[in-house]
Amino acid sequence: MDKVVTHGTARDRALAHSPSYQAYEILHIGFVAAPALAGADKFFHLLTNWDQYLAPSLARLLPFSAHTFMLLVGVVELIAAFVVLVKPRVGAWIVTAWLGAIIVNLVILGGFFDIALRDLGLMLGAIALGRLSSVFDRGRPATV
Repeated sequence: MDKVVTHGTARDRALAHSPSYQAYEILHIGFVAAPALAGADKFFHLLTNWDQYLAPSLARLLPFSAHTFMLLVGVVELIAAFVVLVKPRVGAWIVTAWLGAIIVNLVILGGFFDIALRDLGLMLGAIALGRLSSVFDRGRPATV
């Protein structure tokens, strides 16, 4: 992150070295990568069998199989990642709401409270991205 910016205004160069802007960029990249990877893996099950994370009480309410639902979840996560990529000020709040729904599902499911706690941490990071986006998504400083 200490690369020298050789173009752009002095304000752009100063902003690129700002810890708050660097935190924004870290969160921005992370909340594109994480939902994209998790969403894509819903189709391949390389990381885990995602179907195990759907509460049976919720699965019974579906008009289709739990696996089909998880494929739809994968599509939603890929779309969320794209929205965060192009418009983090909007995408961060979509990811926040999505993580909240995941937490509720995991609590209903029971037995995965550790993952629910991790997702709460991720949700707090998405909220931080949303707040930082209100400042930094208005105009991008020079690329470093």
